[in-house]
Amino acid sequence: DPGGAAVVVNGKIFVIGGATILPGAPDPAIRFDGKPHDMCVGTNEEYDPASNTWRSHAPMPTARNHFLGAAVNGKIYTIGGRLGSTFITRSSNTDVTEEYDVAQDLWTTKAQMPTARSGVAGGVHDGKIYVGGGEFQNDKIMAAFRAFEAYDPATNTWDQSLPRMRIPRHGFAGAVIGNQLHVVAGDVQTAGI
Repeated sequence: DPGGAAVVVNGKIFVIGGATILPGAPDPAIRFDGKPHDMCVGTNEEYDPASNTWRSHAPMPTARNHFLGAAVNGKIYTIGGRLGSTFITRSSNTDVTEEYDVAQDLWTTKAQMPTARSGVAGGVHDGKIYVGGGEFQNDKIMAAFRAFEAYDPATNTWDQSLPRMRIPRHGFAGAVIGNQLHVVAGDVQTAGI
């Protein structure tokens, strides 16, 4: 599913959310031609590399794509993303944060991200999830974000006091190495410009 997340917990890979073609669609590809061809999904599937098997789990309550997935202390967090479609021009951003307890196969809603956005990147450091960038579009505004915020699962709070990213971007990759979050590539303007 495009726009989903893959998160590792206890040596297993959880593939969550994304988008798929509409039921009964004659075209097997998600294309943009101004007509709706796709929809968001909340699927939650676990791949076990040791046994080469897949298992389905409780679906993510808010079906979406282009969100951040991260693991802290055996739980998975899904943050932000797009509702409705893979394409920013046919979707709306969300600020929802949801926690998946792997051991209990249970989802709960957590504190909302301060800025609703999709196409974000980030990483985990010292038990906190750092979320940067993203994009937004409507009929009046087309923008990429410089936003940089951190979610602390232990306190269920967001830190908005961090410095903003130097360059706005979306659709990029992020990874933590040591005590630094590295962000790579992306687009410095919203899609479609």
